Amino acid sequence: MKKINDELILEKMLLASYKARQAILDVYKQTDLHIEIKDDNSPVTIADKNSNEIIVNLLKKEFPSFSILTEESEDDLTRLNNDFVFIIDPLDGTKDFIAHNNQFTINIALSIKHIPFIGVIDIPMRNETYFAIKHKGAFLKRNDEIIPIKVNKKTSDLTVFTSNFHLNELEIETINKHRDVIKNIVSIGSSIKGCLISCGKGELSYRFSSNTKEWDTCAMQIILEEAGGFLVDKKGKPLLYNRQDVYNRGGYIICNSLDNLLL
Repeated sequence: MKKINDELILEKMLLASYKARQAILDVYKQTDLHIEIKDDNSPVTIADKNSNEIIVNLLKKEFPSFSILTEESEDDLTRLNNDFVFIIDPLDGTKDFIAHNNQFTINIALSIKHIPFIGVIDIPMRNETYFAIKHKGAFLKRNDEIIPIKVNKKTSDLTVFTSNFHLNELEIETINKHRDVIKNIVSIGSSIKGCLISCGKGELSYRFSSNTKEWDTCAMQIILEEAGGFLVDKKGKPLLYNRQDVYNRGGYIICNSLDNLLL
């Protein structure tokens, strides 16, 4: 595998997220979000498209040999032959964006040989950016302060984060089955759930539907892993990336500890 400058790559990913943030916020102030419905029945706005263009163009220019998998561009399957793939959700939580609840993110990850290696999640309305490089820890940048983050060690009195728009019956049943240890249920949008668990503000999140995709989880997974947490399938195995089928068919679980892999 060729040697890479992971700090430089992170720097450019952060720059892409900040430029995309401004473009998204410019649209967020408007009354007309130019909402369309895609083939999979999910919404897309002009903010998704503008953010995608900014991120893709910047990363293509800086790293022309890397492939790109992104929600808002046609999938170029030549990526399957590339060890280095940027995996991007230019606006994670489009329904939250449309609802103006402020709970949306920008997700940019680099997968190397199917493993999440660098991740950036920007939360525009909180002026917060979470980021991680494999084996180098996870961090929160808030304003100009950079703070190392870690999951907490709790195994009781747990807080579970659920989706604003995608909570399903199996997830509800699983939570109810473990109410002896799950004490708090908090609804929150997009990848913010994983960010909050990464910095010790919760312990669990379930997503058992089959409709999430690689760009929903890749950046979140490496940030969680570097913070000491887990994003795994129902067997406790980490998800792999740059697959031909980009859907996370079996769903996933986020937890601060495998002791809390409650099914």
